[in-house]
Formats: sequence, C-alpha cells, structure tokens
Amino acid sequence: MKIICIGRNYAEHARELNNPLPEKPVFFLKPDSALVIRNRPFFYPDFSSEIHYELEIVLRINRLGKSIPENFAPLYYSELALGIDFTARDLQSEMKKKGLPWEIAKGFDYSAPVSTFLPVGGFRDIHSLNFHLEINGKTVQKGNTADMIFSFEQIISYVSRFMTLKTGDLIYTGTPPGVGPVSIGDRLVAYLENEKLMDFPVK
Repeated sequence: MKIICIGRNYAEHARELNNPLPEKPVFFLKPDSALVIRNRPFFYPDFSSEIHYELEIVLRINRLGKSIPENFAPLYYSELALGIDFTARDLQSEMKKKGLPWEIAKGFDYSAPVSTFLPVGGFRDIHSLNFHLEINGKTVQKGNTADMIFSFEQIISYVSRFMTLKTGDLIYTGTPPGVGPVSIGDRLVAYLENEKLMDFPVK
C-alpha cells in the first residue's frame, strides 16, 4: 500500500506558499508508516519546530489499474475520507533552498492521519464537497472540491501513467488555503460537509 499526495491542487494554497500554479498534477509519496487511523494522537516529532497541518480529501483505490483513462477513473474508487498531510515546513524550506528532495519533511512517521472512509454514493456531488478543519474550536481551513485545479479523475489518470495503482492505495488530493502550524496540546477536528470525521490531539 502506498500513499500518494497531490501538491498545489488549490490555486489559493499555491499562492499562499508563493508557488507557481502547476500545469500538470504534482505528486509525491509517503510510506505506509506515515498512516494514523482511528483518531489516534499525533505525536509532535523532535526534529522539527514547525509542523503544519494540511487538510485534504482522500480517495481509496479499489482495484488494480495502470494508464487509466479519465472516463474510467470513477471505477477505481468508491470511498473517500478526510486526511491531514502533516508537513515539517522548516525542513521542507531547508531542502528546497538546497534543491534537494523533501520527503524528509513529508514522509515522516505519523504524518498522514486519515478518517474512516465513506461511500461516494452517499454524497449528492463529490465534485462539490465542503470540508473544514477546526483547531481548539476555531475554524482554520475551509475548502470545496469544486476549487480543485485537477479533479479526482484527472489525478487518477495522470498518476497511473507513471505507477500502477493497487487496491488499498490512498490518494491525498491536495489542500485548500489556510495551512498553518500546530502545537502540542492542540485538538484538531475536521468535518466533511456537516459530519465530524476527525477528532484527535497533538501530543
């Protein structure tokens, strides 16, 4: 199982980090050791002093696929969830300045909490889903999938050109604007539409 993460998929988020808008999906990987399930705590690592949250819609691949055409992409997922792509922003900035890969800032242990998965058939329109994140009761991030630069189908089709998608693979589809730091003692609560799917502390 692999975790595929899409970067810069909301225009306003790309702008807030002073990144150019991509012409094609940008993706990177996290190892399965990054996964955190069942609202277990996120433990702040000792190698960073600037961990940022990034709330995202997550797809779970349900069948083997390679070079998938966009019009067939909906056949390759039937559930979605909320996830947080935790990022060691200080390490990422350091790697970027040196022109080095920045997996160290994205792929560390417990950097990919994910909620329970819900069937896509339970939503009126998955291409117009509202989701938001609260920290200590204050809303810090809001998004809607209608604002994605690349749709779920475009992402699946593009990524599958380069690597085979397997059953159980997760795709984090990008974060809207409003990312920021977390601190020990914070409580993160995330909603998809009006349903609370994530609720966990930072320790």
